[in-house]
Amino acid sequence: MTDDEVLVNRIRPLLSPRKGYSERNMFGGVCFMINGNMCAGTWKGSLIVRLDKESHDETLAEPHTKPANITGRVMKGWALVEPEGVQSESELKTWLDRAVEFAGSLPAK
Repeated sequence: MTDDEVLVNRIRPLLSPRKGYSERNMFGGVCFMINGNMCAGTWKGSLIVRLDKESHDETLAEPHTKPANITGRVMKGWALVEPEGVQSESELKTWLDRAVEFAGSLPAK
């Protein structure tokens, strides 16, 4: 099992009970959605989360985060959380809760 598959299997039970949950294969990984809006995903064993663009710099100042650059360009409002930042279930849940809160604030698609 790849690192992405392990992470997907940790994410899925935390997000699937949420209202508006769905998932798609995107960017070579799995993208989790809330009400049709991208919320979180996996990429090369790391967690990608979608958060408020206004807080982009503050998010990237947090431990184990770096810019999400999976297309050759930094995606503002997204952060890549390295595996060290989501080792525990509580760390993973905290990042996912933040991403769900943001995605849930967007108009449904």
